[in-house]
Amino acid sequence: MRVWRQTDTLCIDTYRAFAVCVHTTQNRIMQTPRNKTNDHLANERTFLAWIRTSIAVMGFGFLVVKFSLFIKQIALLMGEELTVPARGYSGAMGIALVAVGACTTLFAFVSYKQTKTRIEKDLYNGSSTFVIAITVFIVLVSGALIWYLLENIS
Repeated sequence: MRVWRQTDTLCIDTYRAFAVCVHTTQNRIMQTPRNKTNDHLANERTFLAWIRTSIAVMGFGFLVVKFSLFIKQIALLMGEELTVPARGYSGAMGIALVAVGACTTLFAFVSYKQTKTRIEKDLYNGSSTFVIAITVFIVLVSGALIWYLLENIS
């Protein structure tokens, strides 16, 4: 709940469609439409945060794919013979991460549009399904990467 005072007016906003304002000089109560600008700006900030997350996930996927090439190049620069397994999972894991990053962008856009519509209709109820799904997937992929790296350390 938010309470504020304007000139000769005391307003109480319970974060519904309208704020209730009491005009102290005229002794009357009126409802004023609530400004939804802050809600829309918060929705845009959330969308941009998801975009940054998806770019980071795609960048990490790219890094995973190129990791073995990087190791080979470092070995050549140091003049050492280094064996890298011919068949590894880093390519598949990296491509999966890039795909997840792309899907995250798509889902973020859909969520942004749905939230925008719900804010306009005053029907918004938060949902954490998308957040839980992405978190579980990233934890599983991270675990697989840790397992893969531990298997190849010798």
